[in-house]
Amino acid sequence: MSKNVLIISGSPNRYGNSDLLCEEFKRGAVEAGNEVEKIFLRDKKVGYCVACQYCKRDGESGPCAIKDDMAEILEKMLKADVIVMGSPVYFYGIDAQIKTVIDRTYACWKDIKDKELYYIVSCAENADACVDMAVENFNGWEICLPNAVRKGVVYGKGVYEPGEVKGKRAMTDAYEMGKMV
Repeated sequence: MSKNVLIISGSPNRYGNSDLLCEEFKRGAVEAGNEVEKIFLRDKKVGYCVACQYCKRDGESGPCAIKDDMAEILEKMLKADVIVMGSPVYFYGIDAQIKTVIDRTYACWKDIKDKELYYIVSCAENADACVDMAVENFNGWEICLPNAVRKGVVYGKGVYEPGEVKGKRAMTDAYEMGKMV
């Protein structure tokens, strides 16, 4: 059965390591017959949540007061069966671009339910702790989503320069994980 897959690449570098891993995941998911869309966050305007509570005026979920590209991203997240988030690791955490998207889901996080989740991280270090701590950033969001199921994580370790991930096991892992959607 074909699924609607949304990939959100938080890499600030088009074709940086985490973005390349997102591309490989996409390739595998498309080959498996899924409908796949990838959003490259650097091309979008997404402002920070300002905790104004505008989205909660009429109940649990509502539109955000900030008028930017996040409304479109939220709509796509709500429609997706599968959400994939990719981020480079900065100081043992996810980058600001993907964290901002996560924070902005506050407007309707309870409606982002029954999703399959995949995470893609890349970091310069080879240490497991580096990627594990970044994945914990995603875990905090995941715990809040009703009936969310983490299906997999791609670890791109030991890659710093853009494109360095090419030829590494993480590329194969991303492709194979995409095929399994």
